[in-house]
Amino acid sequence: MTRHVVVTGANRGIGLGLVRLLASRGERVTGTARDVDAADALRSTGARVLPLDVTSPESVRALATALGDEPVDVLVNNAGASARWGGGVEGIELDVCTRLFQLNALGAIAVTQALLPHLRRGAGKTILHVTSMMGSIADNTSGGSYAYRMSKAALNMASRSLSIDLRGDRISSFVVHPGWVKTDMGGPGATVEIGDCVEGLARLLDGDTLARSGKFFHFLGHEAPF
Repeated sequence: MTRHVVVTGANRGIGLGLVRLLASRGERVTGTARDVDAADALRSTGARVLPLDVTSPESVRALATALGDEPVDVLVNNAGASARWGGGVEGIELDVCTRLFQLNALGAIAVTQALLPHLRRGAGKTILHVTSMMGSIADNTSGGSYAYRMSKAALNMASRSLSIDLRGDRISSFVVHPGWVKTDMGGPGATVEIGDCVEGLARLLDGDTLARSGKFFHFLGHEAPF
């Protein structure tokens, strides 16, 4: 049976690459973008394109309304942003922390909450959140980057709680580090090609995703430390 996959933040980078791959496999994909008028590349994949700003409650509700009674088998919470790397405690910008927390953590929760009725009607019942090793407490040996680290750590915790709270619905929730990917966010020094990253994400969306629920994975498939 063809799955219906919803990918947020799908107008470029990892999100666009994942939509392109899933659509080429014959999956039915809905990709979201804040500015649908600038989403020609996303539209060219054959995916349905819907507007979404994950920080806007009205926009999130509109997405759920646009999906109607459609089941959603897989939700990929990919929308997110970074901030400047490094910086000590004296340089923490609290407004940046707030913005990234709303986007990277609360945005994913808002979309998940709004699409829960659709996921409950789905067959795959899978939520994959794109996180970062920068949000791993156990892996943090260099400090700094407070805003981004804290926002992704919050996302990781949210996914773990979702995996417990939604177990009775047989809905899987897990987080994946996509690698240091060659995107606008990753920058010129990045080491992972978008194609390799999304192939890894797609593999993690296949098979028994309930067995992955509550865990933290590297895009290559091995578990990562929280």
